[in-house]
Amino acid sequence: MRADVQNMFIGIHMLYNARARNLTVTDMQNELENFGYRIGEREVKQELERLTQDNFLTAHGEEYSITGTGIEEFKEIRAKLELLCSEVLKPAKAAVKAE
Repeated sequence: MRADVQNMFIGIHMLYNARARNLTVTDMQNELENFGYRIGEREVKQELERLTQDNFLTAHGEEYSITGTGIEEFKEIRAKLELLCSEVLKPAKAAVKAE
């Protein structure tokens, strides 16, 4: 998977998890590894900081919590994901052979 796509998915995972609890670098790294991502602590920290710079998370020492802007962003992402999944996860149509 391309790095930019992976980072996008990681950000979505982070916003999803931040809705339920505060995030830490270590907890988030473990969570992401459970989903099959190969990611180091440095990369997790960078993504948390990027989300903080975008005002989707706020830092409280070692923990990060979601902001109102982050909640709204996640709602928009979720709506787009539902639409995308409804298309992408449909059974593929049989290819039509050109004659």
